[in-house]
Amino acid sequence: MREPVAPVGSGAAPDLVELAGIVARQRAELDRLREQAATAAVVERAKGVVMARTGCSADTAGEELLRRAEAGRRTLLEECRITLGEGDCGDTTADSPAEPSLPDAPRRLAPALAQDRSPQELARCLLAHLGPELAADSVMIYARRDGGALELLGHAGIDDRLAAQWRHVPPFGGAEVSDAPAAGEPRRPEDLAEDGTRRPPIGDPPGRRWSHAWLPLPGGDGPDIRVGVLRGRPGPFTPRERDRLREAVRLCAGRLCGFTTPPEPAAGTLPDAVRALFTALPVPAMLLTPVRGPAGATEDFRVDAVTAQGADVLGGTGGDPAGRRLRELRPDLADTPVWRGCLAALAGGEPYESEPFGLQDMVDGVTEPATTYVVRVTRLGDSLVLIWVRHTSFDRQEQRLADLQRLGDLGWANWNLAGREASWSPQVFAILGRDPAEGPVGLTGLPGLAVPEDRPALSRAVDALLDDGVPLDAPFRVRGTRGVRHLRLAAELHGTPLEVHGFLQDLTARRRAELALVESERAILTQHDVLQAERTLVARLQNALLPLPQRAVDLAGLRVEVAYLPAQAGIHVGGDWFSAIELPDGDALFVVGDVAGHGVGAVATMAQLRFTAKGMVITGSSLTGALARLNTLLLHSRDSHGTATMVLARYEPVRRRLVWAQAGHLPPLLLRDGEVTYLPRPRGMLLGGAASPHFEEAECRLEPGDRVLLYTDGLVERPPENIDVGLARLAAAVAAHPGDGNGFPGPLLATMLDGERRDDVCLLDIRVPGQR
Repeated sequence: MREPVAPVGSGAAPDLVELAGIVARQRAELDRLREQAATAAVVERAKGVVMARTGCSADTAGEELLRRAEAGRRTLLEECRITLGEGDCGDTTADSPAEPSLPDAPRRLAPALAQDRSPQELARCLLAHLGPELAADSVMIYARRDGGALELLGHAGIDDRLAAQWRHVPPFGGAEVSDAPAAGEPRRPEDLAEDGTRRPPIGDPPGRRWSHAWLPLPGGDGPDIRVGVLRGRPGPFTPRERDRLREAVRLCAGRLCGFTTPPEPAAGTLPDAVRALFTALPVPAMLLTPVRGPAGATEDFRVDAVTAQGADVLGGTGGDPAGRRLRELRPDLADTPVWRGCLAALAGGEPYESEPFGLQDMVDGVTEPATTYVVRVTRLGDSLVLIWVRHTSFDRQEQRLADLQRLGDLGWANWNLAGREASWSPQVFAILGRDPAEGPVGLTGLPGLAVPEDRPALSRAVDALLDDGVPLDAPFRVRGTRGVRHLRLAAELHGTPLEVHGFLQDLTARRRAELALVESERAILTQHDVLQAERTLVARLQNALLPLPQRAVDLAGLRVEVAYLPAQAGIHVGGDWFSAIELPDGDALFVVGDVAGHGVGAVATMAQLRFTAKGMVITGSSLTGALARLNTLLLHSRDSHGTATMVLARYEPVRRRLVWAQAGHLPPLLLRDGEVTYLPRPRGMLLGGAASPHFEEAECRLEPGDRVLLYTDGLVERPPENIDVGLARLAAAVAAHPGDGNGFPGPLLATMLDGERRDDVCLLDIRVPGQR
């Protein structure tokens, strides 16, 4: 096929867009010819299978394929792919009955399989065609090796880390792919729902359960290959979805049968001395050679030599582990500190020794109890030598004893009196700060290690032990590089010949803690005395500045009762206050305020505001004017950050008019004819909050029998509940205790203050006498 090309002459340039279009059409034509050639090759190969089975000619074989395709309502290419799969992987009957037409996904898959593909490309092709229709997220293709393990040939939809983790599946792994029979039905996750002893299914990321379907090739006489289809949503595959999966595997069977397990790298020739060494070593040991990936990174290790005990550590698989991969033999070692230690030793050359860890074995499908090992890794050229040190119960007891001595800051010491020999545990040398190379000190020489002030007492205790057998239990101090240490020695006589068994304990940390505790107790007592003295002073100052009337008082024709209760929590006195006085013109002034904070400062601010407010109103200032001046006073006081709330109320007895203003305070409560309401608040913000606040007045005409309550927030607040809840509780309590007689605040306070008081409470109960 040729396309006209415009000649390029002087002054003329080819059209690049036109040239690009020509190249694209040529590439498309080339792809079409390649696909046609690949399709023809598939058809010819299928004809060959039919001819081999029936002995017919090529034309008859072609006609037979067309007849089967029509009977099964399939395309010729689909029939050829199925025929190739049956012919390569162990036969089913050639003259099988007509089958239903292939689902849409396999029908689209057949042309894509015309060209030969690698296992990785085939996995991507399967995922591209099954993913949209079956919501498949990944595809994995495995082949069984001679040793019984499974090898991952191709994958799509999972990352390389997960693929590396599941590249080898040992025969004892318990994964569902291992259980999918070669000549049986597919294996699906619902078959394993009740088997809690198996390992996590292949491909499952942490915290997520995928749906799995593992399908063997049809027939059963060919290679043992399994195709896994995984999807993110849980639940079984429907019968229709299972049919589509089986048809897709049938279409791929011919190509899958051509796959072989990648050959294992051949082990290098080991010197006879190395082989003899590993044969004779009486410990679990193995020689590992790294297996590197295309990028040069170590993906696995090949076991080149192993001792008999090392084979037991890798056991449970049967056969000689030499020549096989470590991930295949012990997949539970992957992504562990031991695996990372091997990589570090291979890269840096430094030996590695692991912490003790438990390793579980599985024999005949049964999980054995974990055995504790320590792994020591040494680099040998380009290989690694691993030695497995098994921890017995005696080793663990020794380690526990050493840990107990270290954690308890104590160590044991023995003195043989007959042979004049001494032995100390390592912890005793550490406690005394003595170099182990200098050896232990005799019992009679032990007092010489103490500070001079403690030597006589320790010497007398040692003499009493040796002369009279009195058990020794003596504290003493030593001075070393870490300063003065407080120690305790306990020892007794035992056996024949006589031996002294004892323990040396470091009490320095305990002694320091005791001294710190004593100092803390002294500081607490001192602080308590200071606070108690302050509370006494504040209480006296508050009583002097805020005297409480002993009974109800009459002001401007009103009967007023006062209640003031200090807080019970803590030792501080607050800044709640009140005023109730009769003015020179016959009116009555009522004030309730609350200064933020506690202690002497709060009481001082309270006194300043209380007396200043009375003086301003007495000298003719309005309520709002008084609040504005008090705000300025508070801003320019010693504590410029102090704040306060306040209610000022003036009662005119002639008109029974109550005028009031507020600065961030709770509204007064009015009880009239058994109905409780809160007076609407005029504008006004707390004192000390702004330089130029705005205050307004409100008025209320009182009727005979009315009651008005002015109060501070300690009466209604109960943290952490909302203040509206407390106001509603106060209204209900006032309605329940209308207070027809004297002592009205008593029942009300008992109802409102159930439990410990966290704040001061101040209450003015104002009553208008009824009609006579």
